[in-house]
Amino acid sequence: MQIKNFEDLEIWKLARQLTRGIYTCSKASKLSRNYGLRDQMQRAAVSIMSNVAEGFERGGNQEFIQFLYIAKGSCGEVRSQIYVALDEDYVDPKTAESLLAILKRLSSMIKHLIDHLKQSGLRGPKYGNFNRANPSEKH
Repeated sequence: MQIKNFEDLEIWKLARQLTRGIYTCSKASKLSRNYGLRDQMQRAAVSIMSNVAEGFERGGNQEFIQFLYIAKGSCGEVRSQIYVALDEDYVDPKTAESLLAILKRLSSMIKHLIDHLKQSGLRGPKYGNFNRANPSEKH
């Protein structure tokens, strides 16, 4: 598969799914009344998909890697916040487990993409030597 846009990246698609899950959970649970935690969880989830998109659009592998690391950090942030929500009975264990599984998978996929980009030896399309074919097909 040819990757032409960030929307083609499996990690971005999964980050979008996660963000929908966080927003759904925020509306339908006790979490909706804890504005600080709810808003922080939403911002951190949006940060994951936004950093994947922004890094991809920068056109250079080193910049993309930098933004992927930020996205990976946001995965950890949301995971930690889900534990807070779980401990405070803002979310039920099944919902928390589902969201945590997505986050762990997403974090792993981001790490694999970072490793792939580091090993590729290519610098990115803005340098004229980047083939976007398959940079995250398995990620």
